[in-house]
Amino acid sequence: MRSLFAVLVLLITLPSCVSHDGDTWSAPLDRDHPLVGRIWLPAAQRFIDRTELSEQLVQADIVLLGERHDNPDHHRLQAWALARVIAAGGKPRLAFEMIGPEQTEALERHLREQPGDVDGLADALDWTHGNWPDWKNYQPLFAEGVAAGLDIRAANLSRDTVRAVARGQALADEARHFYRLDQPLAPAIFDAMAVEIRQSHCGQLPEQAVAPMVDVQRARDAAMAHALIDGAPPKAVLIAGAGHTRIDRGVPSQIDAMTSGKKVFSLAFIEVDEDWTAPAAYGEPYGSSLPPYDAVWFTPRANDDDPCAEMINFMKKKREQAEGTSNTQSR
Repeated sequence: MRSLFAVLVLLITLPSCVSHDGDTWSAPLDRDHPLVGRIWLPAAQRFIDRTELSEQLVQADIVLLGERHDNPDHHRLQAWALARVIAAGGKPRLAFEMIGPEQTEALERHLREQPGDVDGLADALDWTHGNWPDWKNYQPLFAEGVAAGLDIRAANLSRDTVRAVARGQALADEARHFYRLDQPLAPAIFDAMAVEIRQSHCGQLPEQAVAPMVDVQRARDAAMAHALIDGAPPKAVLIAGAGHTRIDRGVPSQIDAMTSGKKVFSLAFIEVDEDWTAPAAYGEPYGSSLPPYDAVWFTPRANDDDPCAEMINFMKKKREQAEGTSNTQSR
């Protein structure tokens, strides 16, 4: 798994490329892959065009747009999908994984006092101090939402909740119920999520921290589901990492558990791999025979950065900080 927050150096040095289907790509790698630009329905195992995809998007009550955070093409295509929903008259609620509840007051104040100032949102949300890629990647999405006067919402957990759950601290009963942590998790799902947690941390996470991190993932999925359905908006769109939008678990499962009668459509933007030319092969990273989404849109790759090198360095610094704190306290 490549890093979610890798620096897009290659994007600065390489020109955009126009594909055979007219798309202009920013990501530089594997642009000539046969799947690039194609849209595939895993359940039906067939390709579709943008017209048919638009029909699927506008028919859904809730649209989940799953991205790889550091791929600018994913954000451009998300903006295209959001525009299709808006054009159909849906005026959906627009929820972002990239916004936490501690930012809600500043977000609402800015939208109220400076409703047309899209770029000012970056300062209001203190974007540069977050862990997300450059604002310019997300600006088109916020621009679509602001221009249409959408209800823009935070969809992530608060930092305090993340820290508490990750440390295995007990939450109040009301909070555990809200995030559905009081519900048992099927052993097979826990095992699969635990494997993903270990892999995403490149084996650097202490084993005793794995179960709490699974709970963090579950709580995030529940928080996103609440952001989409609380108050019963007629339509909603979520911008989030593709790991949260998979239909075999994640946000779709949380929505199903919280409400009924909502038609959810999950579209994932997936980078191609030079070794995989069959679309079904992209289920392998998810432990599945098919990608776990309603539709998949294939794109070039943003970079070849080694995520484990970054993770190992990060975890080393964390351990050194913890040891330094412990030594200081023992004096």
